[in-house]
Amino acid sequence: MLIGPSGVGKSHIAAALGLHLIEQGIRVKSIPATALVQHLQQAKKELDLMTAMTRFDKYRVLIIDDIGYVKKTDSETQALFEFIAHRYESGSLIIITSNQPFSQWDQIFPDTMMTVAAIDRIIHHAIIIEIDSESYRRKNQKKSLRNKQTQPAIIIVV
Repeated sequence: MLIGPSGVGKSHIAAALGLHLIEQGIRVKSIPATALVQHLQQAKKELDLMTAMTRFDKYRVLIIDDIGYVKKTDSETQALFEFIAHRYESGSLIIITSNQPFSQWDQIFPDTMMTVAAIDRIIHHAIIIEIDSESYRRKNQKKSLRNKQTQPAIIIVV
């Protein structure tokens, strides 16, 4: 579980972990949380949710990126919760990135009991890494502005 504000490298760390695992011969799939939820919702509409969830079981590791961007509708979060419960019961490893701390996950799940149950399943065997840093994009922007201010002006006279 990688938690921290936007732009601190959570997705890059998850991707690096995924690549390392692939190099070790482990099957890995990376998917944005919103795409996962859309896929699961469609399967649920077609009354084929269990099959859709089971298809992900061929991946020993599943990277779910940006779980905090899942919209708070009952059907979306219900499908996400069912998937979390499914993966928890199967013993498969999930790497999740989130820009929201657990205390704000009630913005993801519409029901307090569902929020607590999802967090409980995710953290049961988890290693939680909290990244408390400034966005790399913001740091680069500040550095770029400082460099522009310290560079001598070039004047061309024609």
